[in-house]
Amino acid sequence: MPRYAAVVAGGRSTRFGDRDKAVADLAGTPMIRRVADRLAGATDRLVVNCRTDQRAAIEDAMAGYPNPVRYAEDPDPDEGPMAGIRTVLRGVERWGGPDAPAFVVACDMPFVDPALVGVLFDRIDGRDGDDDATLDAVVPRVDDEWFQTTHAAYRAGPMADACDAALARGDRKIIAPLFDLDYAVIDDDELADLGVDGRSFENLNTREEFEAAGAAFAAR
Repeated sequence: MPRYAAVVAGGRSTRFGDRDKAVADLAGTPMIRRVADRLAGATDRLVVNCRTDQRAAIEDAMAGYPNPVRYAEDPDPDEGPMAGIRTVLRGVERWGGPDAPAFVVACDMPFVDPALVGVLFDRIDGRDGDDDATLDAVVPRVDDEWFQTTHAAYRAGPMADACDAALARGDRKIIAPLFDLDYAVIDDDELADLGVDGRSFENLNTREEFEAAGAAFAAR
């Protein structure tokens, strides 16, 4: 079964200023393209969640991407990150069916570690020897408490259904859908064994963080 990258980009970026940070120039490359490029070798197909008014600029940023790309526009913008996860996974489900595995990542996480992405897919598919083939989700948990729900692997249908259920009951905590699923956690010790540091989970919310990341990319 193809492995899907699912990038959530529909947020308003209020702390970033008046520009859409998804397509802001990060050391010569739009940030969303940097995220997608990191995932190109670890995934087979890409779905991007965005608002209708963002789509043209994001399509320009994705021109020439090596994997097939589709878009999942927000039916009702500004409903928050859980709604973005739901929408992008519905896009994956339409493409690959309810059991399609997808790595969900926010568009402002340009240091995503492709090796970690591969581990998450292996775990959700039961390829790591733990017989976890029935899992709906595999989520990193940092500092023994913080679930990285926008840096995790999900079965498209079950997670999208769980998001819809949480939204319907008025629970907008981004971790709420997780507890309706069969999920596994990759904790700090396993992350350390894999050589994954905290930078993979770094998201860029402010101009200052963006400029520091740009300098890091320029220095490579």
